[in-house]
Amino acid sequence: MDSIDRKLILLLQQDSRLPNAQLAEQLNISASACWRRVKALEDAGVIARYSAIVNPDAMGLKFEAIVHVHLTRHDTEALARFIAAVQRRDEVTECYATTGQADYHLRILCRDIEAYNEFLEKFLFVQPAVNSAQTNVVLRRIKSNAPIG
Repeated sequence: MDSIDRKLILLLQQDSRLPNAQLAEQLNISASACWRRVKALEDAGVIARYSAIVNPDAMGLKFEAIVHVHLTRHDTEALARFIAAVQRRDEVTECYATTGQADYHLRILCRDIEAYNEFLEKFLFVQPAVNSAQTNVVLRRIKSNAPIG
């Protein structure tokens, strides 16, 4: 990967809808060379997919939290059930297994505190592997969706 590929990746992260001709112009390369580079980055898995970045507030999702989940059970079957259940929930926008005190960290988006409380009571706390959860309410986003360069 050279400097042109890196600049191409940054441009696509800023606006994945840029036409190939405009990308090529900004990179000072031909349109065909630009297309080949994009295709090579896709084939190599560097560009995994294209998507739109959606404003949660505009979608009516005004409540955001990071939830630190502590499990009571760590056997393979319990973990697989917990992970599968989390993957099915729309409120969970991100989930990370990490080192440290908590076993999992979930990013949650809901319409309001009542919806979040329902998520806790009717979903998270009824999962057999869950021992406890600590919630940190997001007051404001400082940095998100930062380009990878």
